[in-house]
Amino acid sequence: MITLLQANTPFPSPHLALHEPNGLLAVGATLSPRRLLDAYGKGIFPWFSEGEPILWWSPDPRMVLYPWEFSPAHSLRKVLRNKDYEVRVDTAFEDVLRACSAPRAGQQGTWINEAMIQAYLTLHRSGHAHSFETWSGGALVGGLYGVALGGAFFGESMFSRQTDASKIAFCHLVAHLQLNAFRLLDCQMHTSHLASLGAREVTREEFLASLARCIRLPNRIGTWTLHPSAARDLPWSGAVDMGRNGPEPLPEAGFRG
Repeated sequence: MITLLQANTPFPSPHLALHEPNGLLAVGATLSPRRLLDAYGKGIFPWFSEGEPILWWSPDPRMVLYPWEFSPAHSLRKVLRNKDYEVRVDTAFEDVLRACSAPRAGQQGTWINEAMIQAYLTLHRSGHAHSFETWSGGALVGGLYGVALGGAFFGESMFSRQTDASKIAFCHLVAHLQLNAFRLLDCQMHTSHLASLGAREVTREEFLASLARCIRLPNRIGTWTLHPSAARDLPWSGAVDMGRNGPEPLPEAGFRG
């Protein structure tokens, strides 16, 4: 049974989420910063379309990437060494958010509606939500945004207006997480794009156990800056090498779209 949330109703256990649709747990409440941070700390996230009530999810399995496992494909490493782009952090959060909200090819709408946009703008202003942005020729050509809590980063959405632009932002995000001792990148739901970047599915039980350890770590609240090593110069030493010999014809989208 789906829990109906009132203003002060606590979230039910994620283990009570439905099998079909996978992970649907609760409906209602608000997108206040307190509610959102409480949700992320419990392994729950909002996902709903315009005209729907707020829906809260905790799917099983869960798509994750452990930063120390990440090792980009050789073709992607060549892209990272390219000097024709610049990556910035937290300089154009709203622009990234609204670019992610644009409908994808073949889609009629978007789940990043105005209510979601305003909610995550508030989280960004309070120092909990962050954007990684790929710039080329002075223009924003790709990026992603998400929420940080303790030693976990919760990826929300990414976009690309230029080949590999979202992958570049993703690699710089993972480099930042590695260099700052983050332990978990929550990618939420399976996509082929995320799988190509090294994310994998784990059980809800494993995810919640990892998350419980992460949220005990100190929060890094405030505007982030890019580590001087960044992804371009980092000697990737992750335990997993994806072993791909060239780029795959995958859409430039990720997380939940």
